[in-house]
Amino acid sequence: MSSCFCCDAIRPYRPQHLDHEAKFTSFMTWVHKEESESAPVPDAESTDLNEIHPSFAVQLVRQVNFGPLESKRYFIPLSAATDSFKEITESDLIRANFQKLNAYKNFRCDVHNRFFEVNLYQRDPVNKHHWRDNLARPATDIDL
Repeated sequence: MSSCFCCDAIRPYRPQHLDHEAKFTSFMTWVHKEESESAPVPDAESTDLNEIHPSFAVQLVRQVNFGPLESKRYFIPLSAATDSFKEITESDLIRANFQKLNAYKNFRCDVHNRFFEVNLYQRDPVNKHHWRDNLARPATDIDL
């Protein structure tokens, strides 16, 4: 199992303070703790998210800076009390109807020329700014 980041030299790239800041902070704290303890993050295994009911999921995209994608990994919080995460598969997110939010953080490592994007996913998100459902769903599912 590979580590999430290449090293400790990663730095925020164009940092922004977001509404979901606590979720990003929780994930980044867990990643740095796991990597500093040299404990490998267990490989992703199929998980039924409908039984666990996580409030969100995190996607970690790793790529060469302005280059090809190296990996896409997905994590869910195990519980709010422990601040621990578990790696899951992309198909788990699809089965549980998780969708990508417009909330992300970018990080860059100049030492290894790597770029990291951390995205948030939620189950059935609603655009609260416009107060409408996801219009990508079939029309019969939208209650107007």
